[in-house]
Amino acid sequence: MRQFPPRLPHQPIFYPVTNVDYATQIARDWNTKDTSLAGYVTEFEVDDSFMSAFQPHTVGSALHKEYWIPAERLSDLNSAVEGTIQVLSAYFGPGFQGFVPDQGALKSKSALAQFSTIAELLRSNRVAFAEEVRLNRKAVFLNFLFWAQSDCGSLGASEGLRQEVTGAIRQTWQSKAIEIPLPMNR
Repeated sequence: MRQFPPRLPHQPIFYPVTNVDYATQIARDWNTKDTSLAGYVTEFEVDDSFMSAFQPHTVGSALHKEYWIPAERLSDLNSAVEGTIQVLSAYFGPGFQGFVPDQGALKSKSALAQFSTIAELLRSNRVAFAEEVRLNRKAVFLNFLFWAQSDCGSLGASEGLRQEVTGAIRQTWQSKAIEIPLPMNR
């Protein structure tokens, strides 16, 4: 990932925070309770000359430091991102449905149903499995940590199958030379 998506109309400010502990608190304790039902902790570098135009704000304890970037400046921030935006960790609420793609064998399926479909493809046709990972790389990327962290029972799989599927996804991801690395399960 190289940029953040545009803000929604009810989100006039983008709030990048200054440390992983605060980002984890937001992702785990707040975002999973929100309508998104998932929270991702990301890390990225920004050109100092861009960030020098903004002051960090402490919004609670010393841990709670963040920048306030107006939505109309988000494209400028995206241009100032150096390298890629890395996903460090993810947290999921009980109603998480995941990113639902509109193509391939994963079309219109929730993250749980996608796991079952991918597992079946892995067992029946490795070529079709690899093509599905490539075709729906956005869904695979966004749902990967959910599959890697979920209780096997909720996935309808054994621990061995979960590890086999996530390992095969990693291997396929690397063999297809997809530029953005899959997030690590930390």
